[in-house]
Amino acid sequence: MSKSKQQTYSTIVSVNPYRGDYYVGTFNTISKTSSPSFSKEQYALSFLNTKGFISTLIGISKNIPEDDIYDALENKVYEELALDMAIEYHIKYIEAIHRGAEGDRFFHVFVVDPLTLEQEFSPVIEKLKYLDQIVPVPLLLKSLYVKGHIDSNDAHCFVYFQENDAFFCIYNEQEFIYAKSLKFSLKQMHERFCELLGEQIDLIAFETILANDGLNTSNPEYQKNLIKLFGEIFLHISDVITYAKRAYDIKKFDEIFIGTGVGKVIGLDEYAQTYLGIKTAPLDFDYGFNTNGQIVDQIHQLLHLYGRLESDERYECNFTIFHRPPPFAKRDSGKLILVTAAALAAALLYPGVYWGLSYFEEFRHAVLTKEYEQVHIEKTTRENTVNLKLANKNAAQKLLDEQKTAYKQKQDTLIKVHEKKVDYPMKAKILADFTQSFNQYRVQLKTIKYSEDLNNTKTFAFGLTSSSTQNITALLKHLTESKRDRYTFNLELISYDDEQKSYLSELKAVIK
Repeated sequence: MSKSKQQTYSTIVSVNPYRGDYYVGTFNTISKTSSPSFSKEQYALSFLNTKGFISTLIGISKNIPEDDIYDALENKVYEELALDMAIEYHIKYIEAIHRGAEGDRFFHVFVVDPLTLEQEFSPVIEKLKYLDQIVPVPLLLKSLYVKGHIDSNDAHCFVYFQENDAFFCIYNEQEFIYAKSLKFSLKQMHERFCELLGEQIDLIAFETILANDGLNTSNPEYQKNLIKLFGEIFLHISDVITYAKRAYDIKKFDEIFIGTGVGKVIGLDEYAQTYLGIKTAPLDFDYGFNTNGQIVDQIHQLLHLYGRLESDERYECNFTIFHRPPPFAKRDSGKLILVTAAALAAALLYPGVYWGLSYFEEFRHAVLTKEYEQVHIEKTTRENTVNLKLANKNAAQKLLDEQKTAYKQKQDTLIKVHEKKVDYPMKAKILADFTQSFNQYRVQLKTIKYSEDLNNTKTFAFGLTSSSTQNITALLKHLTESKRDRYTFNLELISYDDEQKSYLSELKAVIK
């Protein structure tokens, strides 16, 4: 909480609207509460997960005055994101300081559908009556740099798995760069784990396994399927990292921080570092809060940290529409009551003034009625103009869709012809190429299988053996880094053969 807030509010309450849990902070203590309620003395904060907003990078001319920046960004956002003009989206922005180019300024723009706010936060407002701040969750990470929990200017990735969402975020030189929602929330992890396991366990039991045992669980079936699950997750994250490097011209990431809403997962950091080849650390910081031994979600702690910062230390990107009521004298109802009381007193003391005010109101009503008639005519004219332009737009869109369909058909035909004539893989050359890599890493090739399915997916399955698991792991890392643009690799299990005294595995290479 900033100094001004500390003088006004005695507590901070943080809200996770997706789980419906609340944490109250007083001084440096944070505790969960099951019965939050309205209070004028508390500062209420919440967040939007990455599914709740759209973010994009918009560039505008440096010559645009500060007062006109919002309008310029709004117009470009509606145009570039093809937003529905009939919906008045909530739009906020922060400047991309290190992204500036000659003649242009760049801004990270966040867009929220008004229905999202009304639907997600209505249960919260029933209890608290208002929310002072609703912040996009990636912007909370700025607090880590401001408070010195991370003190370098390197390029960092952040991955955090929550029950209803998971997000990937990039900061470079201590500034926000990019955020994306991942397809593996804790609930989605649980569903996929049950599929791999072949039996159903409840979500709480799954989260308990992650929190207590992590990837080092003593149950071999659980461990095998957890490793396979996180292999799929990190493959997805690796694709996102590859895209982000190219899109934002980042040569390398110096460190990646990974955390979950259930706390630190044992073995996850080591597995991530081996798979991604990036130095990995837990997203599990000590913020100096007394939690009485409870595991408190990092998002709740970041909200309390954010609420204690000065406004110029944090990203001000507030989407709340649930403002606290103003003082009585500034409310419309309060003004009405005060004016009514004054008018009544004046009427009792000065009947002449009462009749004068009555005449004035009749005159004002007549003026407003005439003004309304003029405004109504102008409104009707503009509506007709808008409807005409929408009709022209729809006709043009229909023609464009027809052209796109015809173009797509021709494109598909040419692609198929090209694949048949040029891109059909030469199996002997592919096998020779892979054999060279196997020999380089002292891995022997025992069996080879090749298959094509109905979707024309071409797959090589190599049966490998080696005296060391490190050889196989190093081979997989080499292939993933050097051939990712041509193949998708999958290595599910490394087993040990007591008779042959060697490690066995099957590596699948799917041609892209």
